[in-house]
Amino acid sequence: MVILERLAGIIDSINEGVGKLVSWVSLGLVVVVLIDVIMRYLFNNSYVFVQELEWHMFAFLFLLGAGYTLLHDQHVRVDLLYQQFNPKTKAWVNLFGVVFFLLPGCYLIISVSIPWVVTAYEIGEISPDPGGIPARFIIKSFVPIGFILLMLQGVSLGINSIKTIIFPPC
Repeated sequence: MVILERLAGIIDSINEGVGKLVSWVSLGLVVVVLIDVIMRYLFNNSYVFVQELEWHMFAFLFLLGAGYTLLHDQHVRVDLLYQQFNPKTKAWVNLFGVVFFLLPGCYLIISVSIPWVVTAYEIGEISPDPGGIPARFIIKSFVPIGFILLMLQGVSLGINSIKTIIFPPC
């Protein structure tokens, strides 16, 4: 169990670090949106590059922030019943969700997205819009990376759930 706890700690540290990086990107996104709004409403001008940069930054935040969000138990859930459960029951629910939903779902998205990303790199995919971001393949890379981070955090959650089931808190 000690090895699994160390593994969970390493995974948690990775997602904590990625989460801190992503938080700085969110500040950059606010600045880019502010510039876009000022350009559009004060100067009646808009750039495709800036608009694409907004959604690229948002995709980066969403994809790489998912593992961090799971680490801090801030993901969306319908917890009408869950909030009333004791820690051991919550651990069972989490373990069930990780094993039967999170890990298979992440695996599916990773396995489908990797060939898609490889193709985007091979053809040097760019924005179809004139003035758009010239390297669209880069943002596509974050789909499997984000889901790998989410899957790893699911493994950590599963390890911590097993620990709670075996050694319930007093």
